[in-house]
Amino acid sequence: MAQQIFPFLDPQAVTVPVRTLPVAREIKWDFIRDRPVYRGGQPVFVERAEAVAVWAWNALHTERWRWPLFTGNYGSEIDSLIGQTWSEDYKRAEVRRYVTECLMASPYVKRLDNMTVDFYAGRLTVKFDLVSIYGMVQMEVSDLV
Repeated sequence: MAQQIFPFLDPQAVTVPVRTLPVAREIKWDFIRDRPVYRGGQPVFVERAEAVAVWAWNALHTERWRWPLFTGNYGSEIDSLIGQTWSEDYKRAEVRRYVTECLMASPYVKRLDNMTVDFYAGRLTVKFDLVSIYGMVQMEVSDLV
């Protein structure tokens, strides 16, 4: 028998439990009016990919660290770009980084593809494909700052 520093530990005996996520569920969101959808006075719920898109929309529109209701893992820091005199390329790179950091905090989000960042007439628009555990959703998010 080979000598080990910790002979009482058997690496093969350790099993890591697989964490299963509950089905993503959110209140349906009207992305045009930027408010929740109600029917008959009750919120309408959505699940899976649509719910992940609602979560992503709201996370991107929430300033990180500002609201004690949310943990430090929730929200975006895009608002920190306001008033900065950096070049457009640098700002685009920062927006990409902030969006990625914000959305990758969710265990439901696998990756972001085809991201474009546009500044036009004082308005920031980000387009991307959000690939979740449920599939892909194309998103366009504006007015982040």
